[in-house]
Amino acid sequence: MAFITGLFLIDAPASALNNLGLRKGEADKNKSGVKFISTLQGQYPYVSAQAFRYWLRETLESNHQLKMSPIERAKDIAYTAADPINYWDDDLFGYMRAPARPKPARNKQTDSSLTASVTDTETDTSEKTLTRVSPFRVSTLVSVAPVRITNDFGVMARHEGHPVPHEHQFYRATLKGLFSLDLYAAGTFSYATKTGYRNLGTRGIEDANSTGLEHIEDKKSYRLNISERLQRVTALLDGLSRLEGGAKQTIHYTDVAPPLVILAVTRGGNHLFGHIIGANELDQAVIKIHALAEVLDINRDDILSPVYVGWVQGYLDAERARFEAWLAETKQDNVVVAHPRRAYEKLIADLRANPDWLA
Repeated sequence: MAFITGLFLIDAPASALNNLGLRKGEADKNKSGVKFISTLQGQYPYVSAQAFRYWLRETLESNHQLKMSPIERAKDIAYTAADPINYWDDDLFGYMRAPARPKPARNKQTDSSLTASVTDTETDTSEKTLTRVSPFRVSTLVSVAPVRITNDFGVMARHEGHPVPHEHQFYRATLKGLFSLDLYAAGTFSYATKTGYRNLGTRGIEDANSTGLEHIEDKKSYRLNISERLQRVTALLDGLSRLEGGAKQTIHYTDVAPPLVILAVTRGGNHLFGHIIGANELDQAVIKIHALAEVLDINRDDILSPVYVGWVQGYLDAERARFEAWLAETKQDNVVVAHPRRAYEKLIADLRANPDWLA
């Protein structure tokens, strides 16, 4: 099976992209903090995968590229329609729809009518329990180097009387993230009785049959046609190239569209590029060229497409010059360098030219 394997960097020059609210141990409720990982080397700011997926959903919805699944709320749980045939985000981002099972009323009666009603209730609840492993996976976005987090003090003073003080944290960092998209799973829906793979219930199966989806009987699955699957995958990729979002944008205004991405279609879901980015003595991101050379050599039979490197002019120009010099010297003909949006466009064009990658 083929996967789109991607690495990206987000430049956060003075940012607070994912916050944790009231800082632990603080009595003043007007102090908010950022999320970070504390290590012996220092503090590494991070953005949770949940926050990133939210940014991506919002970007896709604002560009009218994703048909969003409606949200239902019941007491302390919320879930989507769990309908991947009609809703693209249920297809690509997965879901868990597990309504609470009603407790049968306590009754000393044991006649057959009571037993039957309890069994019917449990069967009905089980039928409504649907789960789907997300074909799109993303890591936590973590700073490539430890940073000193800044505490910024401000006041609200546009009123009579004493000003109201407030404080928040922000940082200067380069965040690295990884993502993977299972091309086989996108647009393919299982009805196997297994957690994560019971994507369709009785109603979903009826819908699949009535709309003419391909039935893959030996794998207990239904599948959209290749055109519809490509449409969903390419919309997701376009959304990644135009990413917007992040907290504290009113006062920090950080562009979260990645200025550097590395993409490829690969055989297998293991991430090939996870160890090729490091930091120099200035804590700036660098490509570990020897690590990348090893990846390209060891995995040459598992890289099905060119390696698309999207790099914005003006971002780490000296590092880009060093990288391009290495490409020219070693004649890496399978590596394409362009603006990130152009890199995604080239990947999309190659996906359309190679539909067998989605087989």
